[in-house]
Amino acid sequence: MQPLTVGFDLDMTLIDSRPGIHTVYLALAAETGVPIDADLAVSRLGPPLEQEIACWFPADRVEEMSARYREIYALHAIAPSPAMPGAREAIAAVRAVGGQAIVVTAKHEPSARLHLDHLGIEPDALIGWLWAEAKAEALRAHRARVYVGDHIGDVRGARTAGALSVAVATGPCGADELRAAGADVVLPDLTAFPEWLAAYAAADRDTDRASRR
Repeated sequence: MQPLTVGFDLDMTLIDSRPGIHTVYLALAAETGVPIDADLAVSRLGPPLEQEIACWFPADRVEEMSARYREIYALHAIAPSPAMPGAREAIAAVRAVGGQAIVVTAKHEPSARLHLDHLGIEPDALIGWLWAEAKAEALRAHRARVYVGDHIGDVRGARTAGALSVAVATGPCGADELRAAGADVVLPDLTAFPEWLAAYAAADRDTDRASRR
């Protein structure tokens, strides 16, 4: 049987990046003189950075300001951003059933690596720069059968890849919205994931044994 590969989103799934991102937006506003509602910006994390930057800067400055945001990100965003409750245990749970854990995120990959290294979270692979349906590219390449995320974009990515969508209601999308988007499983947060995964893996083994009789 193919080893189980589980994909995880990063922001608001494995890490609470709101404190760090809030600080980056305040720094960018101070540097440019352009008012940015950092509270509003961090309330809708998930889509690519350029979509949020476009809310505060004219179209001809979005590329420049997105690049500047990424330049100052490491100075402001890494240290204040903690792991989400259950994040480390979720990765460990995948390995406990003989699986691999990968992170597939829309975040700039070097920034994502800084977060994971800082928090001591060590996935088997990290793939950045992919949002919503585009996440299916990495999920298919790694033969992921489960994808865990907090946003309806993560649900769409899982479904496009033919993976089971496990949603956690820890980000901007509530449980009802995640279900309506097509999530197969909705958990309150990652602390519930190890128990769910153990049951899923056991059922998978039973199915595999039955198929070989």
